[in-house]
Amino acid sequence: MTQERSATGFGRETQSTIYRDGASGHRPVVPTSAQALYNAAHAAMSPEAWAYVAGSSGSETTAAANRAALDRWRIVPRVLRNVAVRDLGIDLLGHHYPSPVIAAPVGALGLVHPDADLAVARASAELGIPYIFSNQASKTMEETAAIMGDSPRWFQLYWSSSDDLVASLLRRAEGAGAQAIVITLDTHTLGWRPRDLDLAYLPFIHGIGIAQYTSDPVFRAIVRERAAMPSDGPRPRVTPRAVKTLLDMTRHYPGRMVENLRSGEPRVAVETFLDVFSRPSLTWDELAFARKHTSLPIVLKGIQHPDDARRALAAGVDGIVVSNHGGRQIDGAIGSLDVLPAIVDIVGGRMPVLFDSGIRGGSDILKALALGAAAVLVGRPWVYGLAIAGSAGVREVLRNLVAEFDIALGLSGHTSIAELSRDSLGERP
Repeated sequence: MTQERSATGFGRETQSTIYRDGASGHRPVVPTSAQALYNAAHAAMSPEAWAYVAGSSGSETTAAANRAALDRWRIVPRVLRNVAVRDLGIDLLGHHYPSPVIAAPVGALGLVHPDADLAVARASAELGIPYIFSNQASKTMEETAAIMGDSPRWFQLYWSSSDDLVASLLRRAEGAGAQAIVITLDTHTLGWRPRDLDLAYLPFIHGIGIAQYTSDPVFRAIVRERAAMPSDGPRPRVTPRAVKTLLDMTRHYPGRMVENLRSGEPRVAVETFLDVFSRPSLTWDELAFARKHTSLPIVLKGIQHPDDARRALAAGVDGIVVSNHGGRQIDGAIGSLDVLPAIVDIVGGRMPVLFDSGIRGGSDILKALALGAAAVLVGRPWVYGLAIAGSAGVREVLRNLVAEFDIALGLSGHTSIAELSRDSLGERP
């Protein structure tokens, strides 16, 4: 990303680049509007990938509530202010970042593009945007970190039923240079997702999105132990689909395909993953285990209720993310932005409150920051860019979001995030 402060601003520089390239016959790699981006990604993705990425839970009313909550607020511009020089930078958890945008963790990216997480890492590293490695990645955290240099990265943890595996993942995240651990709390059970269910397709069963597990020594030891045990369950019926699924598992498992087929480990690994993926019994008391096994800041993702924000403060975590998983977990839930102001008030600046769920443009970013968010997580938009144009698509989507935010910041009469407040907005009746 270009320097944070300039006479023209990052947004104007980005616009100028697009228009100048257009004079030579070059158009943007990905559409710049949210709806056009959505449509282009739909055309580029397989039915299974589209269902997994674009789908939400139930009748998808929570996803709609996220948008309605953002649309409920309106920006109230101020004029005749000197906004020629703007600063988009933020200080967060002991680090300085060039913008308030963070690339959210998204799993099973191998469904979307062969380069998967590596493509996102390249794009985010080029822009200096923190990338939260998914626990459900298609590439290992070590592979992904290796191509990022010193660029910022965090790690998302899904709390497994195996404490040893949790500890191992935390150790590896520190070794991979993560600057924070994001514990996702709202996915201890997969939400009811009709788009996936109607296709009877879950990427993990095909070995997609479990690379952090199949590369982990603790997980591999569990798999080897299980593979050595005699199976007393019914053998699956041999069908063309079953054969394809087995080949998918084997292709995505580390090692040589022939040896993997002979050992049967890929199938056992998938079954093991499904058994150990989550812990529905997780409680506040067990957060101390994570603190014991990492020195990194701990951020809790999935906070929606004010009382849970109070519990997070009492637990001594370092930050929270107000999120409903983009509407993917529970249908009929409240929009994330509807609860953000109350949670910000409760926290009272004692730890950063981040925002997630529904961000589609620069004005959305401004609204969340004006309501007290320290930064915003963005997921689906850059996944759409990945589907359309790989790493270049991710880069353009993230660049465009920051550019549009910069322009909105200036047009609303502000020069920095610190100047934003609830007075910058008006709530629609």
